Amino acid sequence: MSQAIMQFAPVFPEIFVLAMVSLILVIDAAVDDSKRYLAYVLSLATLAGAAVLTLHGFSSMPALALHGLFIDDPLSDVLKLFLYLTVAVVLVYSRDYLRLRGLYKGEFFALTLFALLGMMVMVSASHFLTLYLGLELLALSLYAMVALQRDSRVATEAAMKYFVLGALASGMLLYGMSMVYGVTGSLGLGDMAIALQDGTDLHIPLVFGIVFIVAGLAFKLGVVPFHMWLPDVYEGAPSAMTLFIGSAPKIAAFAFVVRILGQGLESQMVDWRDMLVILSVLSMALGNIAAIAQTNLKRMLAYSTIAHMGFMLLGILAGSPNGYGSAMFYVLVYVLMSLGAFGMILLLSRAGFEADRLDDFKGLNRRSPWLAFMMLLLMFSLAGIPPTVGFYAKLSVLQAVIGIDYVWLAVAAVMFSLIGAFYYLRIVKLMYFDAPHDMAPIMASPDTRVVMSVNGLAILALGILPQPLMAVCVHAIHASF
Repeated sequence: MSQAIMQFAPVFPEIFVLAMVSLILVIDAAVDDSKRYLAYVLSLATLAGAAVLTLHGFSSMPALALHGLFIDDPLSDVLKLFLYLTVAVVLVYSRDYLRLRGLYKGEFFALTLFALLGMMVMVSASHFLTLYLGLELLALSLYAMVALQRDSRVATEAAMKYFVLGALASGMLLYGMSMVYGVTGSLGLGDMAIALQDGTDLHIPLVFGIVFIVAGLAFKLGVVPFHMWLPDVYEGAPSAMTLFIGSAPKIAAFAFVVRILGQGLESQMVDWRDMLVILSVLSMALGNIAAIAQTNLKRMLAYSTIAHMGFMLLGILAGSPNGYGSAMFYVLVYVLMSLGAFGMILLLSRAGFEADRLDDFKGLNRRSPWLAFMMLLLMFSLAGIPPTVGFYAKLSVLQAVIGIDYVWLAVAAVMFSLIGAFYYLRIVKLMYFDAPHDMAPIMASPDTRVVMSVNGLAILALGILPQPLMAVCVHAIHASF
C-alpha cells in the first residue's frame, strides 16, 4: 500500500492544491460576506503547504511518475516555488483593490488556485497530454478571471477577445502536436526526442508540426505577430487580474517552451531556431516602439511585456543549457519586476479610481517619496539600467546569443533596449519633475506597503548580487537536461 502511495509522491503538491481549492469553494459558499477573509487566509495557507510539500520532495535528479506523464526534477521544483511566491504576492497586492470593488469573493481565490494548479502541471509535464491539460486548465481559469467583473463592458469584451484568440491558438498547438505524434509515434517528450535523433523520412510533416507548435507557444507568450490580445486584455481586465496574468503565467509559459523545444524537439533546433529569431526581433521592435505612444500604463506595460518576451526568447534560441538558464533567470526577474509595476497601480488605486494612466503618477515623489523610489527602481530595472537586476538579466541572454555567434542579434537587442529606456524613464520624469494632479493620501494597508518595499529592494539586491539566483537557474537546467 505504501509503495502504491509513494508512486504519487511527486504529485502531492498538486493533489494538495486541488483538495484545498475544493475546500475553499465549499467554505465560501457556506459563510456570509463578513467572513470572506477566510478564502484569502486559506489561499495563503494553500501556497505555504504546497511549498512545504515541494521542498520535502525536492529532487536532485529527474524522476518520471504516473507512467511517464509527469516529471519531478530540479527545474520543476524551482519553478513551482517561484510560482507559490508570485501568487502569494499577487494575493497580498490585490486584497484591498478587490474589497473596494466588490470582487473580494471566493471565486477569485478559487480561479487563482485553479490557474496555479494548471501552471504546476505545465512545469512538471513530460508528455503532450499533460502539457495540454495544464495549459487548458490555466487558460480557462484566466478567461473567467478577466470576465469576473460582470458589470464591466470593457472587461467582458477583453475576456471574449482572450477566449476566441486563445481557443484558436490552442487549436494550432494541438494540430502541431498531432503532426509531431504522426511522425514520431509517441506523445512522451523523452520517447519523441529519441525517435527524432534516429532521423525520420517524414521531414516536411515534422516541420509543419513544429511551425504550428511554435505559433501556439508564441501566442501563449504574447510575442509578435501573435500579440494582438495582450494590450486589450491587460487594459480591459480589472487591475488585480492584470497583475496575475502579467506575472505567474510567464513562468509556466517558459517551462512549456523549454519542455517542448529544449527536451522534445532539441534535435530539430535548426528548424525552430530561425523561427524564434524572427519572433524575437519582431517582438523587441514592435513592443518597444508601440509602448512609446501609450498613455495608459497597463497598455504600456503590455507592450513592454511583448518586448521582454522577445528578450527571453534570445536565451531559448541559443539552444544550450546555459542559454536556457539565462532565459529562466530572465523570466524570473521579469516576473519580479512585473509584480512591482502592476502592484504599484493597485497600491495607488482607490474606490472609484484606477491609477492606470501615466498622468496618475505625476508628482508621486511629493505624495510618497518612498513609493516613488520603489517605482524608480522598477522602471530602471525594466529598462536594464545598472545596478538593478534587469541589467544582468539582459546581459545574460545577450551573452547566450553571442555564444552562438549571433552578434548581429545581440546588437539589435541592445538598440531596441535603448528605445525602450525612453518610456520607462518618462515615468521617472513624471514622478520627480511634474506637479501632482491629485494630492489625495495613498490608502494602502501596511502589509501591502511592506511587500512592495521588499519587492523593490529585491530588485536592487539581486542587481548587486545576481550570482545566487543565476546559480540556482543554471543548476536547475543542467540537472534536468
